[in-house]
Amino acid sequence: MLPDNEDTLKAHLKALHRSLEERGEVDDELEMLLRQLDGDIKHVLDKRAQDPDANTYGLASRTQELTARFAIRHPHLEPALRELGNILASMGI
Repeated sequence: MLPDNEDTLKAHLKALHRSLEERGEVDDELEMLLRQLDGDIKHVLDKRAQDPDANTYGLASRTQELTARFAIRHPHLEPALRELGNILASMGI
């Protein structure tokens, strides 16, 4: 994995968290799912750091599912979640 991709991903996650904190409109279900996704991303990055050939696929599609699921209730999150999914997909995660 290229360090630039990981840096981009981390910066995007920080911006997403900041946006969520500022808006304060996230319900318990979305907060739980986003925290779980965040933890899974961190786990995958750690796993790849130890073994670059590790199978780490699936998070991009899960992010896209979250985007579709919450686009109506949280339209302000849709672009950020879509971009997160694109970053993960470009990283092969």
